[in-house]
Amino acid sequence: MKALILVGGFGTRLRPLTLSFPKPLVDFANKPMILHQIEALKAVGVDEVVLAINYQPEVMLNFLKDFEAKLEIKITCSQETEPMGTAGPLALARDKLVDGSGEPFFVLNSDVISEYPLKEMIEFHKAHGGEASIMVTKVDEPSKYGVVVMDETTGKVEKFVEKPKLFVGNKINAGIYLLNPSVLDKIELRPTSIEKETFPKIAAAQGLYAMVLPGFWMDIGQPKDYITGLRLYLDSLRKKSPAKLTTGAHIVGNVLVDETAKIGEGCLIGPDVAIGPGCVVESGVRLSRCTVMRGARIKKHACVSSSIVGWHSTVGQWARIENMTILGEDVHVGDEIYTNGGVVLPHKEIKSNILKPEIVM
Repeated sequence: MKALILVGGFGTRLRPLTLSFPKPLVDFANKPMILHQIEALKAVGVDEVVLAINYQPEVMLNFLKDFEAKLEIKITCSQETEPMGTAGPLALARDKLVDGSGEPFFVLNSDVISEYPLKEMIEFHKAHGGEASIMVTKVDEPSKYGVVVMDETTGKVEKFVEKPKLFVGNKINAGIYLLNPSVLDKIELRPTSIEKETFPKIAAAQGLYAMVLPGFWMDIGQPKDYITGLRLYLDSLRKKSPAKLTTGAHIVGNVLVDETAKIGEGCLIGPDVAIGPGCVVESGVRLSRCTVMRGARIKKHACVSSSIVGWHSTVGQWARIENMTILGEDVHVGDEIYTNGGVVLPHKEIKSNILKPEIVM
């Protein structure tokens, strides 16, 4: 089987992290976002993954070379010269996706994190015999999304309603698809949307079915949702493989610590924290609802909550980092500094307090 991951553009909503790495390579729960997807695809027998990309393909490919060997999976790129929307890339990658076997292929949106029940999806797709399957997820606030109106028993999709004013349902497109090769005949090679153009056509021909995604779902393309996504992911890990989580007297709730990270005496860590490879957390530090990425150092008695500390950054002694502060790569926050929602670009040194959310260039 094959799969296409829609990587797309510049990841502007996740700046300043995406100023250092393409978005799919930004760490989530201690490994690059895209790796969560590639591992899930490999587990259900996908042997080739195509990345649809219009930005820095060589950076992506060099990075993923190591994983190709480790996971024994072929990873290639299909590069757009102009943004092609969500369906155009499928037409562009047609030759890579169609091998004459007639097997369906997966399409995933690279921002989405979930439990990836791909095995169940293959069974669902085979059982209904239609042309395309999509995953849907239930949300509390459907008016912000494109809602999928479907038959509850068979899963057959009736129509799509974009950002409905009146309630039509609470299931939205989760960005995970399984498509027969024939779907590619319905897509022209031009910038086009799979949600607004391709799927409504297939639904009108009675060939589109939706499966409700069990477990959690989050689009982690922006900081607030990234932090929420981490909480949901760690919750899911607690249920499925609790041995991966860290335990100890200084740990509260769900915490993921890389084995190469060092943690000092008298810390209090958690809930919902990820500490990456090579990080150093000195004594008396308090961390909650945050991510500390590879090679970062949190100095004595600092406090970090609801924030992201980028690669190789330093947080000074007694500093306080909170309220969606995002430190880009190699940012250095001085001792006793307070930052309230500061978004700091790479390689900066912060010597004075950031009292209200602002961008520090």
